Amino acid sequence: MAFDKSLDKDLFSESVEFESSKITVSVFSYNGGTPKLQIGRENRSADGEYRFAKLGRMIKEEVVAILPLVEKSKEFL
Repeated sequence: MAFDKSLDKDLFSESVEFESSKITVSVFSYNGGTPKLQIGRENRSADGEYRFAKLGRMIKEEVVAILPLVEKSKEFL
């Protein structure tokens, strides 16, 4: 079965912006299934548009900034 975006329900989503990127903490439920936490990064390009990037490693400033969002997202899990 292929992924169907219309079945993916966004239960929670908040972002924190940094100088050249933003990190988004989200909770999704696919097809009424178990809600799951997703953390993603987007980097700002030269023209100011955000583009998806692998999250990879985070610096302390990023971890401290998203921890309140992770705590907030727990009520949707």
